[in-house]
Amino acid sequence: MSLDIFLSEVVVLLASAVVVMLVSVRLHVPPIVALLATGVLIGPHGLGWISSVREVELFAEVGVALLLFTIGLEVSIDRLRKLRRALLLGGSVQVSLTTVVVTGVAAVGLGLPWLHALFIGWVVSLSSTALVLKLLSDRRETETPHGQLALAILLFQDFLIVPMIVLTPFLAGTLGFSIGAFLGRLAGAVAALAVVFLIGRRLLPRLLEVVVRSGAREVLPLGALALCLGIGWLTHSFGFSLAIGSFLAGVLLAGSLYSHQVIADIAPFRDLFSSIFFISIGMLLDVGWVAARPGTVIAVAAGMIALKIVTAGAAVAVLGYPVRTVVLSALALAQVGEFSFVLMEVGLENGLLIGGRFQLLLAAAVVTLLATPVVVTVSHRLSAWLGGLVPSRRATATQQPTEGEESDHVIIVGFGVGGRLLARVLREGGIPYIVVELSGELVRSGRREDEPMLYGDTTREEILRRAGIERANVVAFAISDIAAVLLGVRLARRLAPGAQIIVRTRLVSEIEGLRAAGADQVVAEEFETAIEVFTRVLERYHVPRNIVRAQTRVLRGEGYRMLRSSSLDRTVSQAVLDALAAGTTDVYLLNSDTVVRGRSLRELDLRQRTGATVIAVVRDGLSQLNPEPDLSLEPGDSLVLVGSHQEIDGAFDLLASFEEDLERPE
Repeated sequence: MSLDIFLSEVVVLLASAVVVMLVSVRLHVPPIVALLATGVLIGPHGLGWISSVREVELFAEVGVALLLFTIGLEVSIDRLRKLRRALLLGGSVQVSLTTVVVTGVAAVGLGLPWLHALFIGWVVSLSSTALVLKLLSDRRETETPHGQLALAILLFQDFLIVPMIVLTPFLAGTLGFSIGAFLGRLAGAVAALAVVFLIGRRLLPRLLEVVVRSGAREVLPLGALALCLGIGWLTHSFGFSLAIGSFLAGVLLAGSLYSHQVIADIAPFRDLFSSIFFISIGMLLDVGWVAARPGTVIAVAAGMIALKIVTAGAAVAVLGYPVRTVVLSALALAQVGEFSFVLMEVGLENGLLIGGRFQLLLAAAVVTLLATPVVVTVSHRLSAWLGGLVPSRRATATQQPTEGEESDHVIIVGFGVGGRLLARVLREGGIPYIVVELSGELVRSGRREDEPMLYGDTTREEILRRAGIERANVVAFAISDIAAVLLGVRLARRLAPGAQIIVRTRLVSEIEGLRAAGADQVVAEEFETAIEVFTRVLERYHVPRNIVRAQTRVLRGEGYRMLRSSSLDRTVSQAVLDALAAGTTDVYLLNSDTVVRGRSLRELDLRQRTGATVIAVVRDGLSQLNPEPDLSLEPGDSLVLVGSHQEIDGAFDLLASFEEDLERPE
């Protein structure tokens, strides 16, 4: 293909994607639907504007590789260890159940050869890492229990793509199946990945360190891309996919200091190429073939979705999670994934998908992807409804002896960083509390530390009652699942009208909804960060602390109403302006080793040198107002200074220089 033709088709592809995406935004259509529609529209089975589908597929493969690379960067080896139970047990249950059911239906019901049926079971068992993580990220649910469970099961599926690709030629009979040949090929695969992992774990972080030390900003994304695609190319040369090597590269770099910056630099490339991936899937779809048999396609797609909901739900239920988490996780995984398309193409090349099987699987898989955003959108309402119908097995489990006996206590929902910190402060202050947590591992670790832990879901009434909600003084929500928080706040407000409900949220847009649900105080991380910066800036300018405190109270008032408005109330901030314009006071503590020991105020001569005046000296808790110039200073004295901001800064610098002189060796 000539360069002119290739460039013209790239322009057509990108321009078409932009137009369709703009229309989808107006119609509130999920982006993935728009991308798939773009592929169908401009592909060889649509308007035929793109003929070089193979080149597009190469771009798409790079997109999947970059996606898996960034996922690997966010999933360090330590995080994999934390997810190991959900990954190994939950993932194996989900994949095994799906594969067994699909294989049985295809072989017994449709009369396909058993090995061909097994291959189709593999295709259906995989879910979409790209779509699920994107939806969970947009909904800010990646750190929720169902988000972590979905991630663990998705990672298990992604790891399985290696042996599935290795075994596909055996299933097709192109290599001649034998136990010895299979074990030899599998051993070679494991050995190759082990070599790449061991070498890369030592080499890749050092290479990234060299790249960062160059100081050129452009070098880091270029180096990260080179490492991503380089490891991918290496694993591809061993017979595996480019994506698996890229994921491995991300995991190897996840523990480095620069992983977050690499994610930020790679994100634009990842989004571009992964978008092309979904466009390429749309190009493969034969619209005419699908239009001739829509009922069959929809029936197969519905069967896939129903089966995956059941198998994923069973996998999460085996892990011991409550109904709400089971439903949310299962609905998130109820689609066929991007690696299924990769596997389908391998099967097509090896003759496992003959006749219309490829188009039927492809069309049904696309339908499951199109349905996923809708399914996820209704998942919270559906899970809440089912949770109310099904009794919670774990809700009635035996808990610690003291549960249900507390009064005037604090209920902490969530035992993450914020929950742990709050628990520590309450324990040191002698304030009774109980922690409600949905992660069994966190509950077990907390109990080993003698924390009053209760396993359960705070969207369930029986759990809040076991935590003593009717007798609680404060309920503090320290979890990131906004849907669970809203349900929990409404329930807590109904059960304990007099309790103080405090909620943490990340986004300002959620404040009104949380307050309407019954929260007394909503701590918005965005605004609290801004207020902290505001406070420290004013302290640097020596604005009196009472003025700073008054301003922060006003800024936090009425759910940060002032900060959420388009402009600040000038009358409210006038006190700060007056304080900045006028003189102010501040206190300087003389260290025990300060050089001013025995010196008098006259000898320091701060007023002449800086313009600041010492109006009081505090010694042993007693204030000496208007001290005499000949007063000798002692270690531990506090000098109360008055003057302009610039004068007080000069006095602080001068006193600090005295101390620095003392610390220098003679």
